Amino acid sequence: MTADAAGAVREGFRRVHGGSPEGVWAAPGRVNLIGEHTDYNDGFALPMALPQAVVVAARRRGDGLLRLHSAQGGAAATAVLRVEDLAPGATEGWARYPAGVVWALRERGLAVGGADVYLDSTVPAGAGLSSSAALECAVAVAYDELYGLGMARPELARAAQHAENAYAGVPCGVMDQMASVCCAGGHALHLDSRSLEVRQVPFDLAGHGLRLLVLDTRVKHDLADGAYAALRAGCERAARLLGLPALRDLDGAGLPAALTRLPGELVPLVRHVVTENARVGRAVAELAAGRPEALGPLLTEGHASLRDDYGASCAETDLAVAAAVAAGALGARMTGGGFGGSVIALVRAGEAADVAAAVAEAFAAAGRAAPAVLEAVPSPGARRIG
Repeated sequence: MTADAAGAVREGFRRVHGGSPEGVWAAPGRVNLIGEHTDYNDGFALPMALPQAVVVAARRRGDGLLRLHSAQGGAAATAVLRVEDLAPGATEGWARYPAGVVWALRERGLAVGGADVYLDSTVPAGAGLSSSAALECAVAVAYDELYGLGMARPELARAAQHAENAYAGVPCGVMDQMASVCCAGGHALHLDSRSLEVRQVPFDLAGHGLRLLVLDTRVKHDLADGAYAALRAGCERAARLLGLPALRDLDGAGLPAALTRLPGELVPLVRHVVTENARVGRAVAELAAGRPEALGPLLTEGHASLRDDYGASCAETDLAVAAAVAAGALGARMTGGGFGGSVIALVRAGEAADVAAAVAEAFAAAGRAAPAVLEAVPSPGARRIG
């Protein structure tokens, strides 16, 4: 995130709100390398932050008004809300994410008031790259500094998650928000979703002659539509039936016996979560040993589990994975909550263009528009940039 980006957002702030902001902050989107649908099961994940981010310029107000403006908001770009009136269900559209963060901070008993806020984003919306978490976390870090809250990064992530769960109505886990606030440049984040302990794992793609492509299928998803919630509810039901606090507490050794105790519709969900947690452990071991190319088969294996066991994939993401692997990618899988969004493909640097072209050709043959392609570079988490 450059000084140019901070300057552009400052100029947008002056144009919309008048005067100057007190600061400019950024929070990135993320791709999850492995560990999908594990966070709300208290499990493990391995995300990394993207260069694409939400940038926010803000200043405090003393009259209790929250004035929000989004550069991507179109006809509904501006929302003016009264902080004391914020409540779940009271805000619609994109504004429910930043408004939800302010509400969540107040729910924690923190003395935060109004603000003028200008937002701009380069994170593709609905692409499985956590555009909503980036929006929430950008506002959270801005409010933390504006109002002198002194919150630790995991606390900010929990507040942002609470905003998405209770205010925006999306029952997500905490991985997206933790990635956005805690990732370090050049590293992937090994996250324990129960304790919120993190480990920065070196992820030097360029040094090993590798690139990580993000293939945005342009199939938009809305995780508030019920499918995501149904998967989470199924996992929670399975844990109750097994007498476990969460599915994280079931390992591979106990999996076969546990599956015999469950109704048939819950078996594949549990199998995915347990095997996915194991894949995270294997991925971390490979990175720690300096073998990032070994992630490839794990990505493809994880996609098969999401497709066949968890039912979170779709025709477009399946096509992108199959075409990328057939064209020489070391591995590929959908990333994010699913039902559309993006696929990540680990490729040798010299083969990136060929893989992207092969995926585009496969989509054209299927009568679909080619995915948008961007490169995932391990980037820093949320921070002040101006």
